[in-house]
Amino acid sequence: MPAAKKNIAISFLGTQLDHRKYSDRWTKWRPNVALCQQHDLVIDELILIHDNHSTKLAKLVTEDIAQISPETTVTPEVINLHDPWDFEEVFGSLHSFAGRHHFDTEKQNLLIHMTTGTHVAQICLFLLAESRHLPGKLIQTSPPNRRSTHSMPQGTYQIIDLDLSKYDKLATRFAEEQAEARDFLKSGIDTKNQAFNHLIDQIELVALRSDAPILLTGPTGAGKSHLASRIFELRQQRGGLSGNFVEVNCATLRGDMAMSTLFGHKKGSFTGAASDRPGLLREAHKGLLFLDEIGELGPDEQAVLLRAIEEGKWLPVGSDTPVKSSFQLIAGTNRDLRTDVAEGRFREDLLARINLWTFQLPGLAERREDIAPNLDYELRRHREKTGNTITFNKEAQQTFLDFAKSPKSSWRGNFRDLNAAVTRMATLAPRGRIRTEEVEQECERLEQSWLRPGSEDDHLAKLSDFLPTDAIAEIDPFDRPQLAYVIETCRQCKSLSEAGRKLFSVSREKRTSTNDGDRIRKYLAKFDLSFDQLSQ
Repeated sequence: MPAAKKNIAISFLGTQLDHRKYSDRWTKWRPNVALCQQHDLVIDELILIHDNHSTKLAKLVTEDIAQISPETTVTPEVINLHDPWDFEEVFGSLHSFAGRHHFDTEKQNLLIHMTTGTHVAQICLFLLAESRHLPGKLIQTSPPNRRSTHSMPQGTYQIIDLDLSKYDKLATRFAEEQAEARDFLKSGIDTKNQAFNHLIDQIELVALRSDAPILLTGPTGAGKSHLASRIFELRQQRGGLSGNFVEVNCATLRGDMAMSTLFGHKKGSFTGAASDRPGLLREAHKGLLFLDEIGELGPDEQAVLLRAIEEGKWLPVGSDTPVKSSFQLIAGTNRDLRTDVAEGRFREDLLARINLWTFQLPGLAERREDIAPNLDYELRRHREKTGNTITFNKEAQQTFLDFAKSPKSSWRGNFRDLNAAVTRMATLAPRGRIRTEEVEQECERLEQSWLRPGSEDDHLAKLSDFLPTDAIAEIDPFDRPQLAYVIETCRQCKSLSEAGRKLFSVSREKRTSTNDGDRIRKYLAKFDLSFDQLSQ
């Protein structure tokens, strides 16, 4: 039969509660003595923390515990604190104490007495227990009620286990709060893309646990600015930030005004500086600063920003006195900053400072399963903005989703394109109902806006007029530009012969027999196409 675990208690000497008149010490409640005189709890060792000024009281308490609980060994632990209300000093001392002691949880039950010591000491013990630096449970002792007539009042005790996995209601509540935070960051959109949902889970954890800079990367229109503002609102709700949300697109900062806009200036520091200007970094004090397109900053701005991040201070333009500001930084970019560093356009040390937490936001084309819920979200936004409730009829909505999810929809502008599409269809919809007519017009408008002459999208658009999507998917990317060019040439010609003369104008000069029309007919037949189809 395995030996019973020993109960080891850690406690501060109570310089007030443990200190009683010598004659009253057996009739008055003393927390450390009471801890060792509980009938159903044997303390095998009490580690009693005190300073040099309380050695005499510690000796008396040790002697009294020996009388009422001879099985308890009292081990003095001297910790001298210059200021027992200085959190950093107290936590550092207790952290060192925890590091000096090894507690074997297989053989020992560690109990951390929370009744004595300053509130700062109690908080520090709680944190060390919660982080498992002190792998034990909390114990709280209480004096007996006033009606007790017991000659040796031991009072009561309560043990608190910080293993939250044992508390179903607490675990459920924390899970619900985490789900609420994730839902908030997604603006209530029921996204289906697993990679995106996992990304939001990570961002939620980092946003609530870290003040370090966050770098959001991804294509233009992927939602970096919107996500930054949601992170700010979430941190405001959870008590992390009390200042403002300040946003600036660094691509709009040019010349001398860039330094002034970001870091402020003194009156008279340059022509036109009629008064002091605080700058955006100071406006973001105790809040969140979002620098979108940070890769567009010039070298001087990068240097000052680096100092502001590292030291929390910088020199405004024209000033010899540094100013201070404490803010959360989120940076956004659609560029590969590593390439910019290699080519000398971006400071490597600045990238190292903002690259601790980097999250790559996918474009809409990479999240086609999320188009439907985002479509509903855009309709809600339109209603909130205009006060008009707009809906799709069933056929129109399916037509738009089929188009939106098809390979020919590139979504170059990402969510900006989707927002613009919904705005246009909602504006043109008669009686608040988007019909197939509005959808078809919008699909054509989007396709035209995405086309770039000679691009893959251009080739796909030309092929999609005559071939189904699954047939296009079976054509090698190498062959698509050629087929698209043949189709476009045939559509411009009145006959196969004319198309042949254009397509084979060079090679036909070197041949004695020219039957170029037949060559085109056979080529088109490989793709189940005919000249008559193309010329209609």
